[in-house]
Amino acid sequence: MKISQFHSNRRAHNWLVYNTSDRWLEKHTALYRGTIYDLGCGEASYKDWFLQYGERYVGVDWSDSFHNIKADIVANLNEPLPIENAVADTVLSFSVMEHLSEPQLMLKEAFRILKPGGALILQVPWQWWIHEAPYDFFRYTPYGLRLLLERAGFTEIDVQPQAGFFTMITMKLNYFTSRLVRGPRLLRFVLKAILSLFWYLGQKAAPYLDKLDRKWALEATGYFVTAKKATAV
Repeated sequence: MKISQFHSNRRAHNWLVYNTSDRWLEKHTALYRGTIYDLGCGEASYKDWFLQYGERYVGVDWSDSFHNIKADIVANLNEPLPIENAVADTVLSFSVMEHLSEPQLMLKEAFRILKPGGALILQVPWQWWIHEAPYDFFRYTPYGLRLLLERAGFTEIDVQPQAGFFTMITMKLNYFTSRLVRGPRLLRFVLKAILSLFWYLGQKAAPYLDKLDRKWALEATGYFVTAKKATAV
């Protein structure tokens, strides 16, 4: 199955975000194995895709989520989790840490439930608008992420930017202009038709323009992270 089959929020103005995430997730399929815990799973959109590589998927999320959650375990990620030690081979968490008032606790819990040798895979936004207010608390630099992960006990920490300045500014413009598509049905149709070309050209050009900036990682839309729990802990 292609991961693109599971994008319920993919639209004309934001497909570049999903394409970027897809490439990164597909690059790390060797890490998705055994029992996979998804912390902040929401609607568990990618469950079937991850089960191509792992044996069991366990979604964890809280009951006050803005999403129609499909969690196997309902729990607050700002508190100790009702999960035994060392039961997960892989822990996932995508676009979740910014919504946590206690992100360090969540990372410590992720470390606790991982088996030695297990992997953490997460993603967080950096240059992104406030969303799901009032539960939007933090943005993370690569250095902040590394510090939090080291404090939680993780090793082999790798932090990669999602995209650079031109992708970031393109996505900000696209999301802003998409909110202008409103009013009567005919007006919405005309506005979307006009803006669609702007959205398409910007998203096609942005990845190439990013390569012109030697320090493109400093203006990322967000960051991807992989980390390990050492075999001997």
